Amino acid sequence: MLVAHGASARVRLSDGSEVLARAAGRDLQFVCGDLVRCERDPQHAEWRIQQVCARRSALYRSNARGRAELVAANLTTLVVVIAPQPQPDLFLVDRYLAAADSAGINALLVTNKADAELDGKLQADIAALTDSGCATLSCSARTGLGLPALRDRLRQQTVMFVGQSGVGKSSLLRELVPGCDAPIGELLKSKEGRHTTSAARLYELPGGGSLIDSPGVRDFAPAADMLDAQTLGFADVARFAPQCRFADCRHLKEPQCAVRAAVAAGALNARRYESFRRLRRLRERLLELTPYARA
Repeated sequence: MLVAHGASARVRLSDGSEVLARAAGRDLQFVCGDLVRCERDPQHAEWRIQQVCARRSALYRSNARGRAELVAANLTTLVVVIAPQPQPDLFLVDRYLAAADSAGINALLVTNKADAELDGKLQADIAALTDSGCATLSCSARTGLGLPALRDRLRQQTVMFVGQSGVGKSSLLRELVPGCDAPIGELLKSKEGRHTTSAARLYELPGGGSLIDSPGVRDFAPAADMLDAQTLGFADVARFAPQCRFADCRHLKEPQCAVRAAVAAGALNARRYESFRRLRRLRERLLELTPYARA
C-alpha cells in the first residue's frame, strides 16, 4: 500500500501498476506499508480492498483519548531524522525510539544538514544516544555527505522517516529516490519547520527495499499499553533496572533504585533520564483515560 486515506488507498498491484482502491467493508483498517488483497469490481468499475495480510510489524501511537492508533505496517527500521535547525527536540526522539522498541523495529538516528556546524551540546546529546545503544549516522542532503552510507543502511529494508518539520526528510528522500515528487519546504523565520508532506507515502528504493516518508510533527506519544512497563523501551534504563531493590520499581522515587543511582553517578545520561520520567508520567495519564482500548 503506497498511500492510505481513510477508506481509500493507492496500491501497487503485482504487475507494478498503481490503482486507487476502496475498502470492501467498514471494519477494514489499513495503513501505509500494509500488504493487501485487492479485487476488481467490474460492476462499479473500481478496485476493492478485500483483506489486509498479516503484518510482520506495526508501529502505533497514542491519540488524545489514550487509544492506540496504527501509523505504519511491516517496517524493519524506523529512521528518526534531526538537524541542527530547527532546534532538535530530543525528547521527541526518545519517544520515537521507545515506540520502535515496543514494536520490535530497529531504529536509526540520522542527523541531516551535517555540513553545518553542530554545537557541543548537540554533539554530546547524540553521543549519549549512541551510548544508549541507538544506531546513529550523519549526512547532508545538500552536499551528499554521508549519503552512500545511508543508502547502504537502508538497502533491502522497509523504513519510515519520522521527525520534526523542517529537518529535511523530503530533501533526503529526493536524494535517495531520484525522480520522486516529494515537495521541499523552507524553515520559517521562527526556525520552526513548515509541513511539506501531508500524508505518509511509500517509495521504492533503487537499491532494493522501500521508504515511507511521513509528515513532520511537533509531538508524538507511543502507544501507552505497548511500552514495557518497567523500562518504557529505554535500553540504557534497562541496563540498570535489574539491580533495583524492587522488581516493580518505577525509577522515580523508590528507595534503592539502581537507575536513579546511575544518574547520580553519571553512568546514565541525565537528559535521557528526565525524558524517561516525562514518558513515565505521560504513560500513566494515558492509561488512566477510559475506556482505554487499542483502536
